[in-house]
Amino acid sequence: MTTQARLIEYLEKEMGLSEDAIALAVRQAGALPNLLPIALWKYGLITTEQLDQLFDWLETPQPGQNFV
Repeated sequence: MTTQARLIEYLEKEMGLSEDAIALAVRQAGALPNLLPIALWKYGLITTEQLDQLFDWLETPQPGQNFV
């Protein structure tokens, strides 16, 4: 599973964001998927506290993630 797929799963399951909200942010982030958290925040879909939580999650190694 890609990092973006894990991120989307996290947004749905842990943060309770709708598929529509995530799709909007994905469209706004465009070809730069690293901007997805910022797009979510920019459009008011998450709070600054949730943005911090999301950045913490992104910095934490995920199961199956390789650092080679």
